Amino acid sequence: MNRRLLSLVFLLVVVALALPLAAQVDPELLAGMKARSIGPAGMSGRIAAIEAVASNPDIIYVGAATGGLWKSESGGLTWTPIFDDQPVNSIGAVAVFQPNPDIVWVGTGESNPRNSVSIGNGLYKSLDAGRTWTRLGLEETEHIYRILLHPTYSSVAYVCALGKVWGENPERGVFKTVDGGETWKKVLYVDEKTGCGDLAMDPSNPDHLIAAMWQFRRWPWFFKSGGPGSGLHHTFDGGRSWKKLGEDDGLPKGELGRSGLAFSLSDPDIVYALVEAEKNVLLRSEDGGLTWKKVNEQSNVAPRPFYYADIRVDPARPDRVYNLHSMVTVSDDGGKSFRPLISFSSVHPDHHAMWINPKNAAHILDGNDGGVAVSQDRGQTWRFVANLPLAQYYHIRVDMDKPYNVYGGMQDNGSWRGPASVWENGGIRNHHWEEVGFGDGFDTAPDPADSMMGYAMSQGGYISRWNLRTGERKDVRPPAPDGVELRFNWNAGLALDPFEPATIYYGSQFVHKSADRGDTWTIISPDLTSNNPEWQKSNESGGLTPDVSTAENFTTIIAIAPSPLQRGVLWVGTDDGRLHVTRDAGQTWTSVEKNIKGVPSNTWIPHLEPSRFDPGTAFVVFDDHRRSNFAPYVFKTTNWGKDWTSLATPELRGYCLAIAQDPVKEDLLFLGTEFGLYVSLNGGKQWLPWKHGVPTASAMDLVVHPREHDLVIATHGRSAYVLDDIRPLRALTAETLKEPVHLFEIPDAQQYMVKQTGASRFPGHGEFRGENRPYGALVTYSLNVEGLPSPKEDEERRK
Repeated sequence: MNRRLLSLVFLLVVVALALPLAAQVDPELLAGMKARSIGPAGMSGRIAAIEAVASNPDIIYVGAATGGLWKSESGGLTWTPIFDDQPVNSIGAVAVFQPNPDIVWVGTGESNPRNSVSIGNGLYKSLDAGRTWTRLGLEETEHIYRILLHPTYSSVAYVCALGKVWGENPERGVFKTVDGGETWKKVLYVDEKTGCGDLAMDPSNPDHLIAAMWQFRRWPWFFKSGGPGSGLHHTFDGGRSWKKLGEDDGLPKGELGRSGLAFSLSDPDIVYALVEAEKNVLLRSEDGGLTWKKVNEQSNVAPRPFYYADIRVDPARPDRVYNLHSMVTVSDDGGKSFRPLISFSSVHPDHHAMWINPKNAAHILDGNDGGVAVSQDRGQTWRFVANLPLAQYYHIRVDMDKPYNVYGGMQDNGSWRGPASVWENGGIRNHHWEEVGFGDGFDTAPDPADSMMGYAMSQGGYISRWNLRTGERKDVRPPAPDGVELRFNWNAGLALDPFEPATIYYGSQFVHKSADRGDTWTIISPDLTSNNPEWQKSNESGGLTPDVSTAENFTTIIAIAPSPLQRGVLWVGTDDGRLHVTRDAGQTWTSVEKNIKGVPSNTWIPHLEPSRFDPGTAFVVFDDHRRSNFAPYVFKTTNWGKDWTSLATPELRGYCLAIAQDPVKEDLLFLGTEFGLYVSLNGGKQWLPWKHGVPTASAMDLVVHPREHDLVIATHGRSAYVLDDIRPLRALTAETLKEPVHLFEIPDAQQYMVKQTGASRFPGHGEFRGENRPYGALVTYSLNVEGLPSPKEDEERRK
């Protein structure tokens, strides 16, 4: 059998001896250490926008909520990410200028403002079908929901900007450009609380537009949809003047919330509006939107408008209306009645995007919380696109199997276990992943004594214990004490004791401890939150349409971290900024958050990392984006929380989410932010952005495998990555960098028989294949000699 026994990783470095070590290393020259994308893709992730080229519908663009922009030139069979080198990864809108489809516009920032929504930084345009991009401004809009292009003039465009989700700002409303995006004019604005929730253009008159303005606001503990700013407006002169429609025009009485709009392509006099009101309603106009009539006010016509309010009209049949919500329902009588079209059993629920081929109405593309589906028969049957790795991880863990497995929970896509590498041909495929928990998935942990057993969380504090041998899934959620209502976060804190494999910790407002894998529980802390009753009204959340999903549960514990060095030491962080440590297994607790300077009070604490070298040392990250503060906060204490040192430096971009300390080299740190991965070689004095194999994506969680010395990266939008063998980073010193050639420590190589894959032998081009670890030894060396080519293309061209 022929075997490739040697895999070379080229690590090129530049030396500037007068500078600190981190400053001596140009991160671009570490490109030989490239992370692997391992997936999975079988559950995909949330889609915010879909567009295709009408003259060649094999060309499709898909905007992921937190996974960037993807392009297919094969009708959805194969895909390429085309936005990974841009500074943000959240897509809200995509528009192709159909007379010249090389012109593509992208609005960043998803505009379905759930609790886990990311942010954008304005508008982008490509003149070469997505190969290169130019940013066109509107950076402060944060969330762009719709882009409408003039059908004949490529320089004219309208942007529907939602604005801030977690705050108020004037950069919202409807914007127009007449010079291709060089300058913008705000043509419709209500106030700093109200953004544009939808925008529709009359197919027969591009100067006639209808805008749905939406007043809304999200707080960490509450969401409100609706207010006096909401309403429908129309213009007949390209946005120079607008009229707000009211009750006399057929709109519902009282305050309105979010609305969705759709013109009929075949009969533009027919327009539909799905309106959130005191009683949600579908309206229909037969005079181009001048007047409206109520056609449907059934309770399920708009069940959750803040999250989905899109409607579409069949381009050939003006009475055929598609309503996108938890299901896709369809009406063939102008909206009077609807029937299910896409059931829960065929395609993932929660639908946000739909493109209908204007020349062939049977061809439909659907985007939902679980990816993309394609129909060629007006929605009667669907093909799932199974090769878009868009999983939105919240947490990541590993086991000690060989090869080891990766565990994590995903937004609306359950909890999963899958291999970091496989000893068979074909790479890591979707069938290698196994779902161990349902619902919205969060922290997922294998039992330290037996990886075939473990724990999986779902939203609002639910936790189950799974057993892959028997198929058992048992609810082990802690019971509430008599007379006490437990408060669990959407993403509650979970920890396993490093000394006692059967012991787990779980967070409500209290720390719960189980010594028997969740069969029984004891409470080992007082309420460690602020217990502010003003922040405990999630049962009233939603505004006009109540939305009580536990997503706004607050004053709760979200991070629990036992020391790996000393029994009885636990660090605990809450969503309202409380930070405690116990050194006696919960008998006494010390509050230490007031010792941290420079962080706004009550700031979210998503992650804690006790040191692997000293029991009194720990790291903490704070995340205040839920109050529209995107500053990075990361701190270190060496004396049990009495004093703290900030590790946030100017190199960091994006609010911080997780930190991991290398288990071997004390000063080697890894930091996840909303916009990517950073590495520090000197204990946080400087940070290097790590772009090699890791796209712009939310690096939500990180773990270093203790045996293989791999860094495993959980992204919220691009699934999981593995950076194989980080030992060279431990050995980067000024001395090694002086050497013309330096050979780093070579890890043990594993010899194995390559197994024939258990799935399809010749799967074609539509199957996802995660990058496997190359067979053989991994050899890493550095070069410091004259004449080496630069990995930077621009620099090499200048030479």
